[in-house]
Amino acid sequence: ADHGVTKMGVSAYGSQATASMVGAMMAGGAAVNVLAAQHDVRLTIVDVGLAGDLSALPREPLLPLHRRPVRAGTRNLQIEDAMTSDEVTAARRIGAATAQRLVQDGATLLGIGEVGIGNTTSAAAIIAALTGTDPAEVTGRGTGVDDETLQRKTAVIRQALARASHRDPLRILESLGGLEIAAMVGFLSAAARLRTPVVLDGFVTNAAALVACRLEPALCDYLLASHRSAERGAEAALESLAKEPLFALGLRLGEGTGAVLAMALVRTAVAAQISMATFATAGIPDRRR
Repeated sequence: ADHGVTKMGVSAYGSQATASMVGAMMAGGAAVNVLAAQHDVRLTIVDVGLAGDLSALPREPLLPLHRRPVRAGTRNLQIEDAMTSDEVTAARRIGAATAQRLVQDGATLLGIGEVGIGNTTSAAAIIAALTGTDPAEVTGRGTGVDDETLQRKTAVIRQALARASHRDPLRILESLGGLEIAAMVGFLSAAARLRTPVVLDGFVTNAAALVACRLEPALCDYLLASHRSAERGAEAALESLAKEPLFALGLRLGEGTGAVLAMALVRTAVAAQISMATFATAGIPDRRR
């Protein structure tokens, strides 16, 4: 089987740091590059809203960046909707088209991840809104913020939720989400229509899956949770999705690293199911007799 893991877009926060992370991936030096090479997973990077100075991105990258920007980052969710309805639609279409292209190219198992600094804020807000969980219970430290910053992050999410008290999943996505989350929602929807399973990476992808499953409950059957993220809200998201992660290693890196590791595990499980001898074929007496 051919496999592909896709990183969709970036957040509106820490845009220059995010651009540097994307550059490292394009150059082949990010953690996910190492894991993908080890486990024979094909990587695709799609930019749906990268903000910041892109002049330092590699001119001759080992891994190209597919530029499909809807806008340069999202708006401030604390005071206004992060995206318009048209922007969400555009990002979802980009995600759907990416999934369709990968399946047409022969992929039979897909994975999603993301690259961003600050998008755990959007993810925590979405998870709180869709699960009814208090923001303090789903807001984590992201890239390792201190106690004061964590309190401020939680307060921002409370204000965003008070401003945007929607119940419709799409309106929640518009109000609180990022372009990368919207693109992943479209990706998951298209993959399910193509009857292709998708491995979720971690916290931010879990938020996208929550939106997608609320919009189309049947697609949840096509999703596998790779790991139990170290982010605080991961438990609430996975419980709402009714997904048991394949492993729990305290990962919080993102980039699709958890998805790649899980794809290797899925590949091993399929090989065992197909090739391993049964008691009957191995001539082993039935132990129940």
